[in-house]
Amino acid sequence: MRAAIDATPLTLASGGLRRYAVELSVALAESFPQDEYFLVSDQPFQMPHIAPLNLRRGGGPRHPAERRWWLWGLDRELHRLSAGIFHGTDFAVPYVPRRPSVLTLHDLSPWMDVSWHSEADRVRQRTPLLIGLGLATMIVTPSEAVRKQAIEQFRIHPDRIRAIPHAASACFRPRPAPPAPPYFLYAGTLEPRKNIAGLISAWRDVHQLHAVDLVLAGRRRSDFAQLSPEPGLQVIGEVSDARLAELLAGTVAFVYPSFYEGFGLPVLEAMQCGACVITSRDPAISEVAGGAAIQAASQAELVRAMLDVVTHPEASAVWRERGLRRAAEFSWRRTARLTHEVYEDALRR
Repeated sequence: MRAAIDATPLTLASGGLRRYAVELSVALAESFPQDEYFLVSDQPFQMPHIAPLNLRRGGGPRHPAERRWWLWGLDRELHRLSAGIFHGTDFAVPYVPRRPSVLTLHDLSPWMDVSWHSEADRVRQRTPLLIGLGLATMIVTPSEAVRKQAIEQFRIHPDRIRAIPHAASACFRPRPAPPAPPYFLYAGTLEPRKNIAGLISAWRDVHQLHAVDLVLAGRRRSDFAQLSPEPGLQVIGEVSDARLAELLAGTVAFVYPSFYEGFGLPVLEAMQCGACVITSRDPAISEVAGGAAIQAASQAELVRAMLDVVTHPEASAVWRERGLRRAAEFSWRRTARLTHEVYEDALRR
């Protein structure tokens, strides 16, 4: 099999889309050494740091006409690569269906609340057409929750869409925590959908009673307002995976009260590091957590959960152990195997 994979997420500095494209492409190449995989994009991108020999960089636009990438340029590049199938890892596939394609629909947030994605008009308009016109041969979602939502939203035949879970990177694992004052941790993009304001409000209530900081780690998206400095609130921006693993190892609890997720990869990364996790009752997060996280359905429940882990550390130790067991059920090798099965199905169709 010769497959081309959209590398557009690799133009991002961090985040779940980038993690998905990197981990999946490497796992596919390692799991199926007889295949050839090409990463392609009309934008400059960095290859994965450690790429197997059968995972290579494809080309981009070669002349001005090919800058109309999804209509013309991508199709020409796939022809040059003799690629038999294309995987759109970021809500898109070629507009001209000359070969089978797979589209990953990460979540339905662009269609749920416009304020969550102020710059997603192109996705909102384009992706439903690609699905409705059958330009995507098969569709992949990261959770069964999103699969059910997509079937209802876009009237997709159930045989055409599969739920394939993501996994946490191997770099996230338990490790000794460096000495530090107690802190709660949020890690992820700072954006409206993540309920950062609710998290800060809940932490303030806890902070009045206990000297516990709140650390916010992650890229601030342009549509997320700057946070005003206040005692105990640490906004540290993007950090390396190694630094994030250290932060997860030392936190009182990882708190992720997102309004909506397609999977909730930071929750799984935290559990794989042995962190106690407090999160929302979003359906996809609930599916991933599998009963191994403390879940809060309201602001009052979030405050109560944060207070409980501060005052009862012995109870949080139980949640840490549950999280480790749950995280062990996921792997990128399994994700690659299930994705390869979808490729084969798309080729048969």
